[in-house]
Amino acid sequence: MDLLVVGGGPAGLATALHAARAGLEVAVWEQRAGILDKACGEGLMPGAVAALAALGVHPPGHDLWGVSYVSGPRRVDADFRAGPGRGVRRTVLHAALREAVLAAGVRIEQRTVRRVEQDEDGVVIDGTRAGHLAAADGLHSPIRRSLGLHRPRRAHRRHGLRRHYVLAPWSDRVEVHWARDAEAYVTPVGDGLVGVAVLTAGRGPYDDHLAAFPALRERLAGAGPAGPVRGAGPLRQDTHARTAGRVLLVGDAAGYVDALTGEGVALALAQASAAVRAVVDHDLAAYEREWRRLTRRHRWLTRALLGATRILPVRSALVPTAQRLPGVFSATVDALARPAGT
Repeated sequence: MDLLVVGGGPAGLATALHAARAGLEVAVWEQRAGILDKACGEGLMPGAVAALAALGVHPPGHDLWGVSYVSGPRRVDADFRAGPGRGVRRTVLHAALREAVLAAGVRIEQRTVRRVEQDEDGVVIDGTRAGHLAAADGLHSPIRRSLGLHRPRRAHRRHGLRRHYVLAPWSDRVEVHWARDAEAYVTPVGDGLVGVAVLTAGRGPYDDHLAAFPALRERLAGAGPAGPVRGAGPLRQDTHARTAGRVLLVGDAAGYVDALTGEGVALALAQASAAVRAVVDHDLAAYEREWRRLTRRHRWLTRALLGATRILPVRSALVPTAQRLPGVFSATVDALARPAGT
């Protein structure tokens, strides 16, 4: 086998699709069965929609035409200049990618990785030999930790919580609602379904965090929840490197700053393509360089916004400032909407 992909989420499945297209013998191992869900905002930026289309994957959802920042009575809107994004339920996205991978003839096995060994000729994963291993095993990647690539971080641990509501969308944009200590992301994912994800460093149940957004809570009043609350975090994950020998880290496993700018899936798709090119070219150092290039804008913008909004006066002034400088806000949204690395 040329490439074994560990992790059957979007990053791993996209890696497998790119590998199959490149003529590599590839398989996917995922420890969980069936269609996978995850706490995420579920808004695909236009760059992510384009990257999926290039793979022949077209998940149904709700077209998104921009981003709105909301703080109390204040609101500022910015349109996507590169065409629409798409609000897609995580389960729908996973099902579409999984179907494409199986159609490409790639095996998906329910297996848990317990031991990874390497030599000059390849990687041995629980007795199975492969030329390379792509670890796409998520935010808290066990493979990243086992290889000594994880860099512990304690400060400012943010988490995400998401719930769906049976409710007709009232906007064709992703709404980002700002409160003193949290943000709420409202994403239409269907004609009668809205996802609301809360990002916060605070602890407590979902409804307690939602209370920080009284106008949003009022709009959701009476809408029935569609499924349970799902959580994820801590979001910030740092790595020493993205490769070790013949192993490449892809997606959240490669490191993550925060969900604040909504680029997670787009970055994972770009990394999947870059990882496969590096395997085909037998140049894993190129993947390390490409990872830094692809994620540079995201890392800079997200860290800058996170750092600034930890200061309460700056946080309070964010939406009023965006209203006064709509061109700057639109340019920032446009930068985030473009394909990673462009």
